[in-house]
Amino acid sequence: MELPRVAVVTGANRGLGRATAMALARRGFCVVLTYRGDRLEAEGVVRSIRELGGEAFPIRLDVADTASIDRFADELLAEVGRRWSAGGIDVLVNNAGIGLFAGLHEATVEQFDALFATNVRGPFFLTRALARRMGDGGRVVNISTSLTRHVSAGTSLYAASKSALETLTRSLAVELGPSGIRVNCIAPGPTATDFNGGAMRDDANLRETLAGATALGRVGEPEEIADAVAALASGDLRWVTAERIEVSGGSLL
Repeated sequence: MELPRVAVVTGANRGLGRATAMALARRGFCVVLTYRGDRLEAEGVVRSIRELGGEAFPIRLDVADTASIDRFADELLAEVGRRWSAGGIDVLVNNAGIGLFAGLHEATVEQFDALFATNVRGPFFLTRALARRMGDGGRVVNISTSLTRHVSAGTSLYAASKSALETLTRSLAVELGPSGIRVNCIAPGPTATDFNGGAMRDDANLRETLAGATALGRVGEPEEIADAVAALASGDLRWVTAERIEVSGGSLL
């Protein structure tokens, strides 16, 4: 009997995380969705996956609360064993993150600490906890941003936190490679989600401006980013590790 493939997607109750959970479910993964605050949203994603004929369940996790991560990992492993008779996980998508934007003279210590706690520290310690539950062929996909390549006013702290995540991607690929675990990074460009208040989804003027600066002439859709994540999670790209892959439609070239 073939064992199920299990994927964990953090921050999967909405936006890019939701689209990623759906994309992985369509490819036959059993999906664990984490959420920080809105369980009803997460349960809605689970229902959508089950309507596709897939398997999923939600579990709460605040990635910034590093003291809870080992306990979360133990609870997760017990639950996937109970539900799916799985002895570990196959894929971790470090999607949960926050975007706080402020210029040099407006940024606060609290914003700085929150960004790095959620966007860097959380993925590092969660990867450490779950890598122990991965076998040969495990995959970690970190979600960065095209803002590590191009810059704009007020994005310095956010971009710096994601640049740190990209550096972790390369370093952890070396450390986890001997265990057969691949670690890569997807860097989305402007995408029509609810991130940053849904500006790129709802602001027609901003969308038009960004479309004019993108080779393919429009803002991306969350499903297009999610499909790239799912491709990295598949066996088709099994010889790819330590890479940053930008999925931006040629934005701001």
